[in-house]
Amino acid sequence: MSKFQRSTMLRKLVNNSYRAIDEGAYETERYSSKTHQSLGLEGAILSCPHAPIVAEIKFASPSKGVIVSGDAIAASQIATTMISAGAVGLSVLTQPFLFNGSIETLSVVRKVSTVPVLMKDILVSEVQIDAAKSIGADYILLIKTIFDQHLAEGSIEKFAEYATNKDVRVIFEVHTELEFKEILTINKGVHAIIGINNRNLENLEVDIHNTEALLTRYAKGDNIVITESGIIGASDIRRLKNAGADAFLVGTSIMEAHTVGSKLRELYLSL
Repeated sequence: MSKFQRSTMLRKLVNNSYRAIDEGAYETERYSSKTHQSLGLEGAILSCPHAPIVAEIKFASPSKGVIVSGDAIAASQIATTMISAGAVGLSVLTQPFLFNGSIETLSVVRKVSTVPVLMKDILVSEVQIDAAKSIGADYILLIKTIFDQHLAEGSIEKFAEYATNKDVRVIFEVHTELEFKEILTINKGVHAIIGINNRNLENLEVDIHNTEALLTRYAKGDNIVITESGIIGASDIRRLKNAGADAFLVGTSIMEAHTVGSKLRELYLSL
């Protein structure tokens, strides 16, 4: 497979974000949540008596297509169920293309959520951070490979500082050994939240061994590590916990389940 072919999906995801910005998908006037007080994940993860699950609300994905039909009203009901089942946080897709997400979906979830909410998107512009702040997102995701390939409108450090100044917290996402090493260096002396994605965004292949490999090679220090993608059952949770993961972002296997609450509860009680 050529380098061009390998990078096609990542560039498609990035281009979709620029397209969404151009088409006004991040205009938030109708959905502003100016009174929201920011909530932190760290304490909830570290004090969780079982498996700290960040449950993801997503209706579609590039690898699966449509996972389940849904809209903002459905997302509100799903969010309430997830919190009741033990989720320490919620991740909400806001990218309209390939993920069927929206700013409206997150704004509705924000209104019913008593736990921190992550705006899950392919961030390439400060416009999206402004939107996150406006609709009450507690966290954004900064995907290191996007910045390393110079596909965003600035550096990852610039975006992190911009978000922090707006009281929006950051989860740094990595996939490779080099990315993990560099993020540990960037955040040296800071207690950061780092997401290790088991999915390669260039070809969408998933391997949960990726989290194990990275945590074996590099000490996470005082950082909190959330392992993402490919988590299906209780055995995956225990395996990744033994590798050193602190929390688990789970979307597809929960959303595909016949009963969202029962599936999440199964994962939550696996530790």
